[in-house]
Amino acid sequence: MFSIAALVPSPPILVPALCGGATRVTGADPVDAPALLRAAALEAAGALAVAHRWMVVGTGAADQLLDPDTLGTFRGFGVDTRVALSNPALSTKSAEDVPDPRIPLSALIAGWLRGQAAPSAEASARIVAADTSTARCAEIGTELRTVLDDVPEPLGVLIVADGAATLSTASPGYLDSRATAVQDDLDRALAAGDRAGLLALDPALCAELAMSGRAAYQVLAGLFAADPSDPEVETLYQDAPFGVGYQVSVWRPVRERGDAP
Repeated sequence: MFSIAALVPSPPILVPALCGGATRVTGADPVDAPALLRAAALEAAGALAVAHRWMVVGTGAADQLLDPDTLGTFRGFGVDTRVALSNPALSTKSAEDVPDPRIPLSALIAGWLRGQAAPSAEASARIVAADTSTARCAEIGTELRTVLDDVPEPLGVLIVADGAATLSTASPGYLDSRATAVQDDLDRALAAGDRAGLLALDPALCAELAMSGRAAYQVLAGLFAADPSDPEVETLYQDAPFGVGYQVSVWRPVRERGDAP
């Protein structure tokens, strides 16, 4: 049964080896933005450890399904740090094995977080094309919830998604004057678990603002559509330190009284 969801962003700086600090997994320095973001993401992933099986939802150039045997690497981001969606996938593959080059960043981040926060868990990934319509995203979330609720054991969902990448002149997409208002609406919806607010995101505008996670956010809304009210949300991080909107949170469904937790 679906029991919990966590939301994290996908910047490679979450992985310490890509920042030149392989031992800096968490950090207490209040001005160290990567360490603060990393600590929050690890806390969110740790909350998913109550579920031995995870479903990862991210966005990419095309729809893609990845099973727990998936092995990937951050070589394309500068360091050959290998990650997988399950520990057996790491232990049964030799050093000569070539990791799958098709794995999108969202799945790599999920693999790293799983290995750090819940190494006994195994994950599958559903990558949704970034241009998927709002209606289809909601439908995917609803379908996923039905599948998860049909399984007796607790299951968790990890959403890997980024907000607007056009919030400042230092942003990857440079500054777009429209981005702040849209990001503010997104931040409010995510903090409140506002399903309708997430579904109100305009796909065309989000694409113009380089909000790569829009489709995943709307799958998240569909995932909770069956519940009688918006979910309980614990926000662990909300900021845009590099001109990209990042949100880390833990979502728990609100069920009808008498239902199983």
